[in-house]
Amino acid sequence: MPRIRLRTQILLLQVVIIIVSLVAGFGIVLHRVDGETRAEYGERAVAIAETVASDTDVRAGAAAQSAARRAGHAATRQELAGAALQRQASAIAQRTGVLFVVIADDAGYRIAHPDPSLLGAPLSTDPSTALGGDVEVAQQRGTLGDSVRAKAPILGNDGSVVGLVSVGISTETVAEAARRTLLLLAGLAALALAVGVVGSGLLARRWRRLTLGLEPEEMAELIREQNAVLHSGSEGVIAIDAQGVARVINDRARELLGVTAEPGTPLAELGLTDRVAGVVATPTEVPVAAAVNERVVLVASRRVHRGDTDLGTVLTAVDRTDVEALTRELDSVQAMSSALRAQRHESANRVHVVAGLLRDGRTDEALAYLDEIAGRPGVLPVSGLDRLDEPHLNAFVSAKAARAREKGVTLRIGGDTALVGVLTHPVDTTTLVGNLLDNAIDAAADGAEPREVELDVLRDGDDLAIIVSDSGPGFAVDDPFAEGVTTRTDPTVPGGRGLGLAIARQVARGHGGEVTVVARGGPAAPDPTTVMATLPEGVRDDAA
Repeated sequence: MPRIRLRTQILLLQVVIIIVSLVAGFGIVLHRVDGETRAEYGERAVAIAETVASDTDVRAGAAAQSAARRAGHAATRQELAGAALQRQASAIAQRTGVLFVVIADDAGYRIAHPDPSLLGAPLSTDPSTALGGDVEVAQQRGTLGDSVRAKAPILGNDGSVVGLVSVGISTETVAEAARRTLLLLAGLAALALAVGVVGSGLLARRWRRLTLGLEPEEMAELIREQNAVLHSGSEGVIAIDAQGVARVINDRARELLGVTAEPGTPLAELGLTDRVAGVVATPTEVPVAAAVNERVVLVASRRVHRGDTDLGTVLTAVDRTDVEALTRELDSVQAMSSALRAQRHESANRVHVVAGLLRDGRTDEALAYLDEIAGRPGVLPVSGLDRLDEPHLNAFVSAKAARAREKGVTLRIGGDTALVGVLTHPVDTTTLVGNLLDNAIDAAADGAEPREVELDVLRDGDDLAIIVSDSGPGFAVDDPFAEGVTTRTDPTVPGGRGLGLAIARQVARGHGGEVTVVARGGPAAPDPTTVMATLPEGVRDDAA
């Protein structure tokens, strides 16, 4: 037997509850309607009877007939049929729509009756209560059939009872009124049932839409899988619904993106950087590199749909900090390798020259050539490199000089450089210098002759200042430190380029320093493009 879905069970349960409630309520109302209808018509009969009994003509006529009967001169049937009371009683019965209006004297004999043949005869029901001065209401059966009747005393001028008025309303009339009331209530109950069923159906439909058609056990399993995946992976994940509210934030996302807000926070209040927030606003499955605090992360986002329902956006973040550091170190190794390759090529050329001179027997020229080579020990591959007496930077700048030469750029050390000591943070410092030099070399390569880059490294106590100037075209953007700002494309770089200066500033700020643009450069600027970085406690004396 197929299993009934939860939403169907809820719908059926709600319908059953509505039906049971309506049936129980209708039963109570049904029980009370008949009694209340009878009571209502009884009160109506009392009102008519008391009104008739208080009429002056009725009081006078009843008093006269009662006195005549006591004197032994009771009126005959014909006389009663032609009397004014008979006509008045008939008119009142027709006007009010009651079954009958009967008037009797103080002995209980009829002096006005719808059936003239019964005039002068005693009442068919007990008149003692009314003749005793009290009003009586009861359902009784008389000569005119079953009725709800009221009997009211007729009082003479002296306050004595001189007769009574009996007003009856047919029980069929009462039953018809009760039926009409019940039909109205039944219609209202049916309307309530229809509204309840429709409301339950809409609720079940909304339930289905909110739960995406999933059953409770499926949702429970989904939550377990979600927790297992979100909190055990190496990726940061933030799920944002269609209204722009973060619903899921895993621990890795908090670590990588610096998010401290709780789920349920609007996107604008999560504290994401502009670059990351832009990836959410414009979903892209191609990873975009972003600098967040001291990390470099790759972020991507995609819209999620289930059928035609927009479920929102999922933002993923992957840590690229270690990869970026390894990339920079690899760049350094490649630069040194290029420098060694160039030196090897140059040495090979010199050996070929010497070998050729010797084969031709030109020994004197070979010796002179060797003396010339050996006589330039002080010439360095980078002008002024001897002023950079720090092993890491010395070797690193030599390697960068080889890369500069490949691009047709001359790299030199500024005349103000006088660095003696050892770097406190060699990896971070070379990363910082490498980023600044790479940007400067690329810029100078795009500029006009002379294509030059100058590096100044200054020491003030334990603090370090790094100044890089280039002859390039200058900065064409307002904020060169913004992530993703670049004039070059490189599909081999995950997340794209445009992070050099951003990472340099990130590294400097990580040690309490800063990177600033001293001069923006450009064709109309008097000064070359200049960037300065500061690193507090970036250098120390060589203990050796």
